[in-house]
Amino acid sequence: MASAQLSLSFGQAFVVPARGRHRSSMSVCVPEERLLATKGACALITDSTSRNPLAKQAGDLSVQGFLADYYSTPDHWGAKLSATRVLRSLNAWCFGQSRQVSDGGYVSSMSAMVYEGREAHLFHMGDTLVFRLRGAEFEQLTRDHVTDLGGYRYPSRALGMDASLDIDYVQMPLKQGDIFLFTSQGVQGTLMPSDYVGLIRQDASDLDAACERLAQTASERARERGYGGDQFCFQLVRIDALPEEARDHPDRLYGDLPIPPELDVGERLDGLEVREVLSRTAQSRVYRVCDVHSEREMVMKAPSPELSSRNAYLEHFLLQQWVVERVRSPFVVRVMEPSRPRRHLYYLMAYVAGETLAEWVRRHPQAGLAQRLDIAIQLGKGLQALHHRDLLHQRVHPDNVLIDRHGQVVLADLSACHLRDVDGHRRSRGLLRQVGLTEHSAPEYALDDEVGRRSDQYSLASTTYWLLTGALPYEQPVKELLRHTDLERMHYRSARSHDPEIPPALDDALRRALTPQRALRYRRLSEFLHALRVPEGGSGGSPSRRWHEPAWVWQAVAGVLLVLLVISWLLR
Repeated sequence: MASAQLSLSFGQAFVVPARGRHRSSMSVCVPEERLLATKGACALITDSTSRNPLAKQAGDLSVQGFLADYYSTPDHWGAKLSATRVLRSLNAWCFGQSRQVSDGGYVSSMSAMVYEGREAHLFHMGDTLVFRLRGAEFEQLTRDHVTDLGGYRYPSRALGMDASLDIDYVQMPLKQGDIFLFTSQGVQGTLMPSDYVGLIRQDASDLDAACERLAQTASERARERGYGGDQFCFQLVRIDALPEEARDHPDRLYGDLPIPPELDVGERLDGLEVREVLSRTAQSRVYRVCDVHSEREMVMKAPSPELSSRNAYLEHFLLQQWVVERVRSPFVVRVMEPSRPRRHLYYLMAYVAGETLAEWVRRHPQAGLAQRLDIAIQLGKGLQALHHRDLLHQRVHPDNVLIDRHGQVVLADLSACHLRDVDGHRRSRGLLRQVGLTEHSAPEYALDDEVGRRSDQYSLASTTYWLLTGALPYEQPVKELLRHTDLERMHYRSARSHDPEIPPALDDALRRALTPQRALRYRRLSEFLHALRVPEGGSGGSPSRRWHEPAWVWQAVAGVLLVLLVISWLLR
């Protein structure tokens, strides 16, 4: 039976041993009508090893993170692109968190299925199991990725196990009445395919009851065979109705909306009145606008009317709003929802009443070192917020940084921001070249080398150097680099040669973050930010800083011992 919308039902059952603990998570999400039409419904299962103390946390965070981020991806992205990018970002986060803990890790197998229109998209990592029951045919859709070590089977290619992620992807047509079973590796050796079919078909109208029958039978078989310590979880999803045709509604996709025409002050678009033209470039137009009904002031960013439909920047423009929506930080501009449906391609951001960093420096020539370093650290926190979501900014520059009237720093331009993934480096560099290299761009962009978070670190350090000295760290412009041998001609100019008040340790920190060879910079951005806060050996330290110097510590200890000696002598 065809219908206007996809319709499905699901059921679940968990069995955990008395002394056991959850190490599996599962969920089904059927969103509201608009998201169901554009993004589909999702069903997931995760499972970790019984030897992992963080098994439950890993599974729960993976399921919740996937669902939250998948439904935040742009509407014009298909299921494959959306899920793949979300999984890679989630994998990077889990892998990073695992390196911060000493016992266990945020590692789990995962199978995720997206039901979109009349098709299903399966994404699989590790050894979780997904089966399809169609009529009398019962078929396993996933492959087991396991490694045998010391008699134990461990999942391989699991989420969070490695910095890179290899995802099994299968796309398949749906039929009304299809039933999909999600379960974990622990069920292996308990039920036969005929058992699954019989227990599900016994009363397929009640999927929760069917899951309970599967769990009870699997537990009984496990006890009979002497390995009842395993836990079991079962999730069934049934396709009740399919839409009349596959999702194909271009009018709902932002990517098919027309580019706004050139706007001037006083003109209106979708109920937004232009108050000021902030920027006109070859790639984009930026306007300060006001909602005529709510009187909210916002910033509208739209592609340039001259861009062709195949322009690489236009494709990337559709990613920018999603980037802003994913990042929650006071140091990164936030997205604003329009009060009415948009009829043109643009997105809205909060209006920051302030000035660019370049304008601030011109108006505050007497600003002290501490104030300038505070600005640099705030800017670094904005970059950290992006890096935590596996995003590269790629274009840190004084004209892209805003400072409001309270001294709050906000990263406002995400025109070159890119999702860092396994194969996206070349595309990332190409995007930056189209937007344009700046004097603060890292050398690897000009030399077509691999880029990463340390590339943003270089740009932050270069901007900080300029903020402190008004000059650039190298005489050789980055744009003029043609080959790797040109890096040998890049000689760092000490920041102290421009301002002798800069502490030597701070100069050394800048020198390291600005090393032309990316691998020699700080391993983490947090290390560079710490060096900006606490320049070891720096002059003019505060009393609290001087207290931690070894000489002061030993003098204090000696004074305390002397007082105790006098007191003990007087009490004799």
